[in-house]
Amino acid sequence: MPNLEHPAYPAATLLRLESLVPCRESQVSMLLSIFGERQQFSIPSIFIYGHTSSGKTYVMQTLLNTLQLPHVFVNCVEYFTSRLLLEEILIQLQSCSSETEQTSHVPCDNFNDFVRLFKQAVVSRELQDQTLYIVLDRAEQLREMEANILPAFLRLQELTDRNVTVVLLSEIVWELFRQNTGCFEPLTLYFPDYSIAGHLQKILSQNHPPEYSPDFYAAYINILLGVFYMVCRDLKELQHLAALNFSKYCEPVVKGEANERDTRKLWKNIEPHLKKAMQTVYLREISSSQWERLQHDDGEPGQLKGLSAHAHVELPYYSKFLLIAAYLASYNPVRTDKRFFLKHHGKIRKTNFMKKHEKTSNHLLGPKPFPLDRLLAILYSIVDNRVAPTANIFSQITSLVTLQLLSVVGHNDQLDGPRYKCTVSLDFIRAIAR
Repeated sequence: MPNLEHPAYPAATLLRLESLVPCRESQVSMLLSIFGERQQFSIPSIFIYGHTSSGKTYVMQTLLNTLQLPHVFVNCVEYFTSRLLLEEILIQLQSCSSETEQTSHVPCDNFNDFVRLFKQAVVSRELQDQTLYIVLDRAEQLREMEANILPAFLRLQELTDRNVTVVLLSEIVWELFRQNTGCFEPLTLYFPDYSIAGHLQKILSQNHPPEYSPDFYAAYINILLGVFYMVCRDLKELQHLAALNFSKYCEPVVKGEANERDTRKLWKNIEPHLKKAMQTVYLREISSSQWERLQHDDGEPGQLKGLSAHAHVELPYYSKFLLIAAYLASYNPVRTDKRFFLKHHGKIRKTNFMKKHEKTSNHLLGPKPFPLDRLLAILYSIVDNRVAPTANIFSQITSLVTLQLLSVVGHNDQLDGPRYKCTVSLDFIRAIAR
């Protein structure tokens, strides 16, 4: 019995749609109930969110194309300004009902012009009797545009007095979009992650080659997920890994050294190659053809030629300066900061007075703890351009802490709040430099 049912669409079309969107039947059923029939007014705006590779974009494209609903699909990363975004919507709207007609560029400087041109396009394309869907993928980029763009899109049905629904696809929650005033609340729909047993196994097993049995390919997918699921849950990446390593898995079967049910021998053959692939997840340091040539080499399994085990991984820009600032703060006394990091530090008297412990080299005494605000002050002084204390800076500090380049050793309970003190030793600097 099919899971998707709707009186406005043929059963064969719904059955085909169900086969194209496995493990997302509940979300598609919800969207069908929201959309209703073609001529019915739908909800003004829908906000769909979920982690990356959870099927948001694919489900929306498949749903609209299979049911042949008039729609406009725009990626907000590609069209990163309001003018480019509005003009692209109008261009796609011109070719919405006629694929053969030549589309022309329509200049659109602001949202008032967009509303006027949008009404004309809907009437000229005879789309006023059915719902038009405008899908904005990577909608979090709208927050970087003018303040009126997001509220206007959410109220586009009201502004244009047309049967139009705006669908926002994003990887972040709606609370990060919500503005203070004048923002219409859309209907939110969550796409959960794919589970390893019920979802990923089923989706990846559908791509089995016709020359092999489904059970044989399903056993391979089970091995692949057992190795990679803890470090990678991206469906696209897992599909790439499955296609890339399958030839090595079935190599004993092709040579006649094992049959499809000899799982132990197949696992021993594929295990070293999966360990190689574990070191290049997400990196794409080599192409698929280069990876296939590497698999046919006779070198030791642990030796990687050109892969991440011997490649130089570049640190983010500010992480380098954060590392230098942490090293300077660990080995230099606080009283020397003014002399080292200020251009106009005033007159400093020379004195031969030194404390007993300062006569020993600071590198022999080891790193000293320092507060976070001192780290940032040194960072701002050693970077040439002006650095704002943004979330990017603090995220890189968090990354360094995670990598154990910074270790929390103290906590100062004062009225001005917690101040965490850290140290960075010379060994850490040398380790990251390698």
